[in-house]
Amino acid sequence: HVQLVESGGGSVQAGGSLRLSCVASGYTYSRYCMAWFRQAPGKEREGVAAIDSDDKIRLTDSVKGRFTISRDNAKNTLYLQLNSLKSEDTAMYYCARVFGGTKYVSYWGQGTQVTVS
Repeated sequence: HVQLVESGGGSVQAGGSLRLSCVASGYTYSRYCMAWFRQAPGKEREGVAAIDSDDKIRLTDSVKGRFTISRDNAKNTLYLQLNSLKSEDTAMYYCARVFGGTKYVSYWGQGTQVTVS
């Protein structure tokens, strides 16, 4: 069965960096578009970044220039590099297998918390 397992979250000061990882299993990882979402307390879940099977990348405007999404198909792993973190980046971050851009989600990970103070 499909599993997505995130790691790498934590607490950092504003201006700091983190790298989130998501290890996928149970399917042919390289064939699918993957994405990161986040949900802050009291807010709706939002798409942050997506990367297609051919490495086409999309980023939401609020993270452009600060976050980078990448994938390693040999390791079945998705990454999100978070730089120049701000307090408003505080959220639970989820990886997901998606289609139709980030409009439809097939599978979610359990999430990893990022807290910026």
